[in-house]
Amino acid sequence: MKPSQALSKEDCLEIFNQLYLARYFDVRLIKEKKRGRLRGTLYSSHNQEAVLVGSLFGLQPTDWISPIHRDMPAFFMKDFRFGVDNPDRLGMSIEEVCCQVWGKVDSPGRARDNWSHIGSKSKKIIHSTSMLAGTIPVAAGVVYADRMQGGNAVCLTYNGEGSTAQGIFHEALNYAAVHKLPVITIVENNQWAYGTPVEMECPTPDVADRAKGYGMLGLIADGQDVFDVYDKVMEAVAHARAGNGPAIVECKTFRAYGHGDHDDDRAMKYRPSAEIEAGRKRDPIAVCRQKLIDLGYLTGDAKNAYIAEGKNAGDATNDDFPPHVVEYLNKGIEFAIQSPVPAAEEAEQWVFWNGGSK
Repeated sequence: MKPSQALSKEDCLEIFNQLYLARYFDVRLIKEKKRGRLRGTLYSSHNQEAVLVGSLFGLQPTDWISPIHRDMPAFFMKDFRFGVDNPDRLGMSIEEVCCQVWGKVDSPGRARDNWSHIGSKSKKIIHSTSMLAGTIPVAAGVVYADRMQGGNAVCLTYNGEGSTAQGIFHEALNYAAVHKLPVITIVENNQWAYGTPVEMECPTPDVADRAKGYGMLGLIADGQDVFDVYDKVMEAVAHARAGNGPAIVECKTFRAYGHGDHDDDRAMKYRPSAEIEAGRKRDPIAVCRQKLIDLGYLTGDAKNAYIAEGKNAGDATNDDFPPHVVEYLNKGIEFAIQSPVPAAEEAEQWVFWNGGSK
C-alpha cells in the first residue's frame, strides 16, 4: 500500500489547504510588490507547491529541513499539520517570515536580507545559502551528530537540478552514502537552472540516475501531484530512518515565472511560449482537487470552490482562496508592515566578535 493511501480524509483536506497557503503566499507577495509596499527580489514557487507540501507533510517535528530560495513557504509550513498556532510547533511563524521579507526588526535575519538566508537550530531548519547544494554537507553533519547522540532524525535538503552539476553536490552525496547518513536530497527539477535548460545541465535522462553512482536510493516523483511526492519522500524517509542511507528524490515540475522576478521578462524570451503553457498545464492545486473529488472528499459546492489554479498572480484575487488562508497571510503581512526596522547600531551585529562567549 502506498503511504498516501493511509492518509485520512482530514489529512488529505489539510494537504489541499496547504497548497492554497503556499500559492497565496506567492500571489500576495507579487501583488504587494506591484502595489509598492514591498521591495527586494522575489523567487516564486508558483506551480511548484506540491513539492514543498508533499515532502514536508509526513515529517516528524524532530526532523530537519534545509530549504532554498524557491522554498520560502517551507519556513512557516514546517510542522504545519501539528497546528498553525501551536506554540510548540517547530516551524517559524508567519509574522517572522513576513518580517524577513519586509526586512524588519522581528525577522530571523534582523533585516540583513529580505529572502531565504535564514534558519533556526531550535526549529531544526538549516540556514540556506546562495550556492545551492552547499547545505547538503551541512545536513550530513547535522544528522551525523544526531545519530551520535542517539537520535533518529532525517534531513530533507532542497536543491535545483542545476546544482547537481556542482562538485559539492557529489562530494556531499559520496560522504553521506559512505556513512549511510539519513540525508534525503529533494531535487526540484523545474527544467531550468536560471536560463540553462536541463539537457545542458545533466547528461542522464533523469537527475535521479546520479544516485546509482553512490549506491543510493533514487526515486522520481511527479512534482505536480502532491500525493506522489508524498509517497516517494515517505519511501525515502523510511529507507533512511531504518539506517539504509541517503536518497535522491527527483520531483519533475516546472517554474512558472523567471528565476526571480528580475528575470520574468527575460524568461518569456528564452523559454518558448508552448513550453511554458505545457509546463503549467497541470497545476498542482487542480491535480489535488481532482484526486479529492475521485476519493469522494470534495463533493457538492466544495468541488468548484476557490478556483486558484491556472491563474497568474496578477489575475488571482482573494476570492480564489479560502478566507482563512487570506486571513493568515493578512496577519503576517500587516504585522511586518507595521514593525520597525532594526536600529542602526545593530549594523555590526553578527559581523564582529563583541568580546562575549565564543
